[in-house]
Amino acid sequence: MTERFPIEVVAAALRRERGRAGLSITEVARRAGVAKSTLSQLEGGNGNPSLETMWALSIALDVPFAHLLDPPRPRQQVIRVGEGVAVASAQADYRAFLLSACPPGARRDVYRIEAEPGTSRKSEPHMPGVMEYVLLATGRAHVGTADDPVELAPGDYVAYPGDLPHVFEALEPGTRAVLVSEHV
Repeated sequence: MTERFPIEVVAAALRRERGRAGLSITEVARRAGVAKSTLSQLEGGNGNPSLETMWALSIALDVPFAHLLDPPRPRQQVIRVGEGVAVASAQADYRAFLLSACPPGARRDVYRIEAEPGTSRKSEPHMPGVMEYVLLATGRAHVGTADDPVELAPGDYVAYPGDLPHVFEALEPGTRAVLVSEHV
């Protein structure tokens, strides 16, 4: 069963990271390109932000995306297919499931991607120095930088700079992948 990320976790993380950065709600909203009222609602524990909104906020706050989603986890963690914290794209049939956020001292997050053919997931550049690594498990997909995506088949791997515009476009139903986002 897919669960949406707990808005309370997002609200607390947004308040924490905004305070850490010493930024006003107005300034974070401006940097992220979201309405001040939207950010205020999210910090208040209301709303259902899209993947694009969450990425924009992580960039505006200069934190890895997963820092806004990381729920408390037990020492041993098992996430079954169809379970976990999911963030859906507003522009494509694409969901990212946070599997592992970078612990202190590490600079990587791991996601399971589920995508269906249709509109491609277009990502704006992330923080400078971010690299993304994708291993396709099932289906076929165009993945990589927006100006030069490559077609992947099951078992294929691609690494590309996440600080450039990039895409993930499922070409077959049931396309699944593992994405690792590495922050410098």
